[in-house]
Amino acid sequence: MELRQLRYFVAIAKFGSLSKAAEQVYVAQSALSHQLAQLEDELGAPLFHRSRRGVELTESGRIFLAHATAILRQVEDARVAVQAVRGEPTGKVVFGIPHSVSAALALPLLQAVRQLLPKVELELTEELTGNLVPQLRAGQLHLAVLFDDGLIGEFTQQPLLDERLMLISPAQAPDRPRKKSITLGAALALPLILPAPPHGVRPIIEQAAREQGLPPPNVVADISSISILRTSLLAGLGHTLLPPMPLRHELDAGLLTGTEVTRPALSRRVVLCASRHLPLSAAAMAVAALTGPLCRDLAHSGRWQGAMPVAAPD
Repeated sequence: MELRQLRYFVAIAKFGSLSKAAEQVYVAQSALSHQLAQLEDELGAPLFHRSRRGVELTESGRIFLAHATAILRQVEDARVAVQAVRGEPTGKVVFGIPHSVSAALALPLLQAVRQLLPKVELELTEELTGNLVPQLRAGQLHLAVLFDDGLIGEFTQQPLLDERLMLISPAQAPDRPRKKSITLGAALALPLILPAPPHGVRPIIEQAAREQGLPPPNVVADISSISILRTSLLAGLGHTLLPPMPLRHELDAGLLTGTEVTRPALSRRVVLCASRHLPLSAAAMAVAALTGPLCRDLAHSGRWQGAMPVAAPD
């Protein structure tokens, strides 16, 4: 198996056409087809379905694409690392970020990297947390923001901050709390719209219920999209348990209300993770180094609403 075969394969997957891929990698289509046939023969499985409209990945092809992309990214990281030994960090960093954190972190991180690391190209990918884990594991991501649910021990971890969870309700809901706080048991009994397991806050809420001997949450809808969850709340379909930041605009506008959860309070730890097995490029290490101080500043200043800074490591 050769690197050029991986490059050809990724190009074909990207463009869905042998002729277009051949143009992009500057080889004759016949040579491209020959290299693809050799690759499929070595793997013992077809990677594409052929049709008059072009080619589509088979299930084997989809699995192999993740590995091929990760391998090519690591090769590029190695090349850039050698070239940048005596210079400032250079190269591309792919950074995974959950939907519920994007509103707080995405823009400040982009701005910080542009200002402090001008030769670094930052690619942000917004995903459900359950999707970020396998991508980080496979090397498709250099770094990812995850939540410490006790299941991320396979990665290196840099704690960033803690976010408190609140009961968030439609302002006009007749069953919304009228006091400043609500017990966890009372909150769990309300009709709740929550991310589907194992995404986001769902494991944290369910674990807290088990530890307190409480019934499981009264979930009326599993919605893992922040935008759809927001629309559902505004339509009065139920309440949710989330940090306030993803719904900050609606809370500030009075369309939604937030109530503190007590006995016990709920929070989630936001952690920056990387693979323990794949070395980080100098560019990725530089981005990781600035992410912690940036998050602490966002929490201290109140720009990341509901967040509490985690002490910087000694």
